[in-house]
Formats: sequence, structure tokens, C-alpha cells
Amino acid sequence: MAIIKQFDKRSGITYVYDSKSYYDKAKKCSRAKRTLIGKIDPNTDEIIPTDGRNKGARSKPKQSSPDIDKDKRIQELEDENRQLILQINALKKELNCLNKPSHK
Repeated sequence: MAIIKQFDKRSGITYVYDSKSYYDKAKKCSRAKRTLIGKIDPNTDEIIPTDGRNKGARSKPKQSSPDIDKDKRIQELEDENRQLILQINALKKELNCLNKPSHK
């Protein structure tokens, strides 16, 4: 087992791999199996773990935690909706007042 650092010229990122050597009987030579550990932070030189191959971007959307009371959340959203409707109506009235022609 060895730690291998490899610099990617396209992205400018240095990746860190765990390399395990083994003997391939079919090809009659030694080979290496690499497993991605992470990438190196250029500022601190620390290894930042990655899940590899952009798996995080394709993960399932986050679902709400089960301990959140759905009825409570619905009530909060309805209250917020009412407040926004009141603001919209107030702004419409203000806009109508501003748009009315003033007589001098």
C-alpha cells in the first residue's frame, strides 16, 4: 500500500490515491490498483476527502427529516403566504396612487 499524488493539468488539482500492488498472472507483470482518497487543498496542503467521479452532484435530492411536523410546516407556509399577499396588495394600492394623474 502506498499513497500516490497525481497532478491534473486540466483542472490544476492534485489528487491523492491509495495504490495497492498485485501480480497479474495473465500478463506476467506487477500491476497497481488505485483508489481515490481525495484532493489536496492548495492553501493548506491538507487532503480533502472526495467521493469520486462527481457522485455528490448526482445524489438524490435531500428529503426533509422525519422529525419535522408536516402540519406545522404547512401552517408556517400558509402564514407566510398571507403576509406576502398583504404586502402585494399594499404595493398595488401604492402603485395606483402613484399612477393617478395629479391635477394642478
